[in-house]
Amino acid sequence: MRSNPDDLFCGDLPTSPCPGTGAILVTGATGYIGGRLVPELLHRGYHVRVMSRELSPEHRERWPGAEVVKADALQPESLGPALEGIHTAFYLIHPLLLANEMAESATVQAAANFRKTAEEKGISHVIYLGALGDSRTSPSVLLRQRAQVPEELRRSGIPVTALFSAAIIGSGSASYELIEHLVRSCPVLLIPSWAESRCQPVAVRDVIKYLVGLLETPGVSGRTFEIGGADVLSLREMLTITAQVLCRKKLLLRAPIEHAGMYAYLASLLTPVPMQICRCLLEYWHGDLLCRDQEIRRIVPFRLLGYREALVRALSREEQDRVYTRWSDAYPPDYDLAMKLHELDGLPTYQSSYSLVTDKDASALFRSICRIGGREGWFNSNWLWRIRGAFDRMLLGVGTSRGRKSATSLEAGDVIDFWRVEDYRVNERLLLRAEMKLPGRAWLEFRIDQLNGRNSLSVTAYYQTKGLWGRFYWYVFLPFHIFIFRDLIRQIERTSVGIRTPGSSK
Repeated sequence: MRSNPDDLFCGDLPTSPCPGTGAILVTGATGYIGGRLVPELLHRGYHVRVMSRELSPEHRERWPGAEVVKADALQPESLGPALEGIHTAFYLIHPLLLANEMAESATVQAAANFRKTAEEKGISHVIYLGALGDSRTSPSVLLRQRAQVPEELRRSGIPVTALFSAAIIGSGSASYELIEHLVRSCPVLLIPSWAESRCQPVAVRDVIKYLVGLLETPGVSGRTFEIGGADVLSLREMLTITAQVLCRKKLLLRAPIEHAGMYAYLASLLTPVPMQICRCLLEYWHGDLLCRDQEIRRIVPFRLLGYREALVRALSREEQDRVYTRWSDAYPPDYDLAMKLHELDGLPTYQSSYSLVTDKDASALFRSICRIGGREGWFNSNWLWRIRGAFDRMLLGVGTSRGRKSATSLEAGDVIDFWRVEDYRVNERLLLRAEMKLPGRAWLEFRIDQLNGRNSLSVTAYYQTKGLWGRFYWYVFLPFHIFIFRDLIRQIERTSVGIRTPGSSK
């Protein structure tokens, strides 16, 4: 989904674009912040290079005018071409979903690899975005990870401008979706004592403005800044304000249990946000997250949004179906490196296919296909999909509550409940790859083929497994496939009449 120029954030920045300084590299561009930063830089005339671990045609369609290169910070030999000829690099590589000792080591190693290559290639400036807070006193592994990155990057002598941000609030952000869905789903909220800690939640548009503003402000390279929003609030107060905005009456009670892991697990069952991310966020909210230094507000002056206004804007974006990046774009870890269907050595172990022939137009059928999942569900038998999703969440999987970024459009890499779009060909094919907990690998393919002047609509389930448990799983669920998929293609064919909203952004 391409960003609308009317949705860009930096129109009121007091700084001026300086594209003549050289090429700009954006790492982590497929993530939440990077995906919103790239359109801003392109709109302001910069030569932008996007670094991704995997190349996809969707990247060039998403950011026309940007140069896309394949590189992985954990594979130092791949970084050279990506950093060649770069003046300033935005380092936005974050292990949000891997808050453990292994991730901590990988985080430092990625920064070290990037630092060495940046020094070799003569990069002039690195801008880093991290998490606000005291890593020495906080129990947050996430905070400790991100505090080490600028230290490692600065070992090269290259000026590193570091921004440390409080919780980011915007459509598609994990913090926003966690708070919003808790308020919508729970009539009673149990509040631990650490939820009284103070925070300065910041709107995503203000984060982007600061990133661009520091790029365009001379004399700030190498400095450290703390960024937050206009309000100082506790998590309890954020929940209360959210309930007021959503017109929901909530009873907030002091909880006798303080364990963040338990709250994270319960929150993951009630919201789209998986347990791993919930735990990162809740542990992060232990202790005050306040800006001790307000110097950046003088250097890049603009009107900061308060929490209520940021919340209303996020809700409005969702209602207008204009959410351009989401936390799920980069979840689960290594999703973009997962084996693709065409990469299998031969055909999958098992497959089952169901089809019908129709006189309906291919474009209408494809628009109907692209409505599956999310809030509208799967046309029929939604209770079966929800049971499977709930079971997956209990096993710490992604579940169906993850939903989808847009209700009306799809593109390669998008999430649909516990699936991800692996291939997308308008009016021809939609291939989904399973990301739920499975004893194997699974795909779901929708195809529209011409057959004697009519259209053949088919759905095929592919399953690759080798173990005994994987085979057992396939045969247990095979009867459900017959019931669900036959009915699914009938409903797709039936609802393809009179669909006005395009199901493609292409």
